[in-house]
Amino acid sequence: MQRKRARVIYNPTSGKEVIKRELPYILNRLEDAGYETSTYATKAIGDATLEAVRAAAAEFDLIIAAGGDGTLNEVISGLAPLETRPTIGLIPVGTTNDFARAMRIPLSVVGALDVICDGFEMPVDLGEIAGEKGDIHYFINIAGGGIMTELSYEVPSKLKTALGQLAYYVKGMEKLPLIKPTYIELEHDEGTFSGEVMIFLTSNSNSVGGFEKISPHASLNDGLFDLFILRKCNLFEFIHVVRLLLRGEHLTSPLVEHFKTSHVKMKTTESMSLNIDGEYGGECTGEMRNLFRHLTVLAPNARIREMEELNAQYEREQMIKQLFNVSIEKAE
Repeated sequence: MQRKRARVIYNPTSGKEVIKRELPYILNRLEDAGYETSTYATKAIGDATLEAVRAAAAEFDLIIAAGGDGTLNEVISGLAPLETRPTIGLIPVGTTNDFARAMRIPLSVVGALDVICDGFEMPVDLGEIAGEKGDIHYFINIAGGGIMTELSYEVPSKLKTALGQLAYYVKGMEKLPLIKPTYIELEHDEGTFSGEVMIFLTSNSNSVGGFEKISPHASLNDGLFDLFILRKCNLFEFIHVVRLLLRGEHLTSPLVEHFKTSHVKMKTTESMSLNIDGEYGGECTGEMRNLFRHLTVLAPNARIREMEELNAQYEREQMIKQLFNVSIEKAE
């Protein structure tokens, strides 16, 4: 019987450079699990994307992204346009690891390998962003705009290596006095929002920037994003919303808008940077659309069952909503 082949694409500088020390253990675990395994160390931005394309062309069965959210984004960006896409495994050794948190993948090399070796294949949605100039970008977890979204790609990698998640809070304190609203128009499935915003987030999961309560009922494979908009507010109101977010109560604020949508069209006359999975993604122009169950990722079975329950709950809610609307129309 032919053995399956795995390609580990790793960022040697992610997190606190733990991956370099753990490579022998990773290779042994994968070999014991029946994989013929090889590795590739990235050296520059874009390397993981190119290597993912090469690995897919060489017909590897499994591509493992070992690094942070940026490494994962490069891997999925290489695989997304392909007709045949290998299964993806994650070894989250970055600073925030938002997507791994959303998948309930342990943030340790041992735990992540348990999922890779004994986990189950789970289809997940992918975000595609078509820019006005014809450029295409992809995101698997989050895309958004606003001055606070700039934190993740403005923090120097050396500071992230030294301080970890604390580096973002240090940078956040620097940004607070600079917070100002930006005018934007956002078209979505339920209509169009227009106005000044502090930040907007198009999320595919419940975990953003280490906050795991931003969208408690988000599904990774229902074909829909969760769109959050924070309206114009002053500094004290902004801090209050952040406090609500920490408790998962931010949707009670009149300053926060929330929509379920399969697409988001962005238009602004002002300069607003787009954050894509924690990295700079150009200006906030163009359109995002949801690619339904476009990729397959290894996940714990409990997370797969949870997604199935969330999707069933959403379908029930939509059915009740539709029946309610029909009843109102008949009554009128």
